[in-house]
Amino acid sequence: MVLDPDRRTLIAGLVASGFSAGCVDRSLGRRAGGPGIAITVDDFDLTDTALLSGEDRDTAIRAALRRHRVKAAGFVAGKYVDDELAPRVLRRWSEDGHIIGNHSFSHQYFGGQKPDALMDDILRCEQLLSGTPTYRKLFRFPYLAEGRTAEGRDAMRALLARNGYRNAPVTIDTSDWYVDNRLKARLQAKPGSPIDGYRKFYLDHLWDRATFYDGLATSVLGRSIDHTILLHHRLTTALFLDDALSMFRARGWRLVDAEATFDTPALRMQPATLPAGQSVIWAAAKADGRFDRLLRYPGEDGDYEAPRMDALGL
Repeated sequence: MVLDPDRRTLIAGLVASGFSAGCVDRSLGRRAGGPGIAITVDDFDLTDTALLSGEDRDTAIRAALRRHRVKAAGFVAGKYVDDELAPRVLRRWSEDGHIIGNHSFSHQYFGGQKPDALMDDILRCEQLLSGTPTYRKLFRFPYLAEGRTAEGRDAMRALLARNGYRNAPVTIDTSDWYVDNRLKARLQAKPGSPIDGYRKFYLDHLWDRATFYDGLATSVLGRSIDHTILLHHRLTTALFLDDALSMFRARGWRLVDAEATFDTPALRMQPATLPAGQSVIWAAAKADGRFDRLLRYPGEDGDYEAPRMDALGL
């Protein structure tokens, strides 16, 4: 894989170019103030890990959200919904005012084949989640993969609309799952290992990705928007989400509620890219066609972070 070009060079080039994707109305990005960020959490794998059980991990995530007075969105993969722990966790998310969305039952990559089968899988997950008071018909594609063919992409969009669903796009994609994998591997190999290095790397990574995608949004849409960041129900989120929210606030970003953010016009875009998916801001930039050399694919992956983590001994 080709590693990410220097972020500052990338953003400077985009801004200097006056980049405006022809398929995008610049008014979609107009809003008062600086960037906002809404927290979205995927998967809800509640397996116990080093340091924290699945339930304690969830308690820590919700405590961080409560401390910062922000309402998130959780996208649940049905295969993780058991008969005992998951109902308690989902009830607590609902009681805290966070919305719950659909992440399919099986959490399979959608390449565009068999869209009817994916819709059936979504409806299977809906049966597990629809009793949650804050359940919304918002669907998050696993791996942000929306189809590798125009036929599959468009068929899936039509099926979602026919069944009352909307896509729940990400604007700020991350590789938080990879940082988490590395941390858990270290703790398994050497219990009691210090985690400060992982905390710093995690925070630096989130900040780097947020400023990259916000710079891209500014170039595509004309100004900053209210973003949705992709995180996962992992140990790193439990340990470091409070620090991340404090970091964004200290650096001038607003913490915004997820449900309202999904209603903004910028997050309703459906760029005609192939393969479809990734960050919706990435896709809007890709649809223009003039900046392909600046947009790596996939937008985020552990291979991009591995060299730096290796160098740091993490």
